[in-house]
Amino acid sequence: MKFRAVKSSLLDGLQIVQSIVSTKTTLPVLGNVLFKTEDKKLYLTTTDLDITVRCGIEADIVTPGVTTLPARRLSNIVRELSDSEIEIDVDEDNKASVSCGSSFFKLWGLAEDEFPTMEEASGDYCYHIDQAVLKEMLCKTAYGASTDETRYVLNGVFMSFKGEKLTMVATDGRRLALVEQEVEFPEEAEIDIIVPSKTVTELIHTLNDEGVVDIHAQGNRAFFDFDDIRVASKLIDGTYPNYRQVIPSQCEERVAIERESLLLALRRVALLTSDKANATKLTFADNKLVISLDSPEVGEARETVPIKYDGKEITVAFNPEYMMDPLKTLKTDEVFIELTDDLSPGVIKCDTPFLYVLMPMRIS
Repeated sequence: MKFRAVKSSLLDGLQIVQSIVSTKTTLPVLGNVLFKTEDKKLYLTTTDLDITVRCGIEADIVTPGVTTLPARRLSNIVRELSDSEIEIDVDEDNKASVSCGSSFFKLWGLAEDEFPTMEEASGDYCYHIDQAVLKEMLCKTAYGASTDETRYVLNGVFMSFKGEKLTMVATDGRRLALVEQEVEFPEEAEIDIIVPSKTVTELIHTLNDEGVVDIHAQGNRAFFDFDDIRVASKLIDGTYPNYRQVIPSQCEERVAIERESLLLALRRVALLTSDKANATKLTFADNKLVISLDSPEVGEARETVPIKYDGKEITVAFNPEYMMDPLKTLKTDEVFIELTDDLSPGVIKCDTPFLYVLMPMRIS
């Protein structure tokens, strides 16, 4: 096998696929990237057995073939080479000669028959959605997923293709993020899947701001195809809880707040949180919101944010990090906070199909 590729193209391809490569694996070949020539293109593939990422790059194929080479070591070498054409020549023993200008390296690879095979995408239907839209939806929900492995069905993002729209939900039991988007598909193509958080992170990292992504779901796997890139993932097996029942049906007070001002005030107050004290109080009074924190070990913090409000005074405590998470990903200038009392969930909404439910913290 022998090919030549421009440094920037080869490096981009390696950076796309190497993020899922583990440095701690009992199978040495999982630390390698599979190189395969196909239709005058070079395809790079990595896998951790749960997720497989493949991308195609332009290359001058001198001799077609297939091999696997150490992903991170090769990426480090390519990054340091000069900005010119790189030639990689692999012999029958999977030993690769890497040449670029006056630089020369020799790398030991592994045979491709040790590398897990990648399934082909199939399924009854393919869903089409703009990459930018899918990326934004994942960003608006991913932070809400649980990291508690004992609640494995919550360790990902729930995607429901039903009622001519895609509903995306993530929750850890203390907060819930939900976003919706209209998507065209026939009624017989309705499906619910749970995409693992690691796959969601990979998609956010890889999706672009233009173009369309095709989604295939079959059995316990899903395939995301876009721009000569494929992300294939195992799905979380299980029934997602009924998230609708935790969304308050009504509220007593609705307050409009400038998103950036609220985020910055929360960020400053949160500087004084500690392991023993992170409950941040929000007091809604006459045309002002007072955000305060009292930490016996550290000190006190208080911020006042002007708002238009003439309802009853309400004081409620939230985890500031949980409250800041949606504010960081939303792009609207204004958000709406819906409240009833200090023990009821708070809801953050905006002028797009998004909502965020946050359970209050008890304070003495």
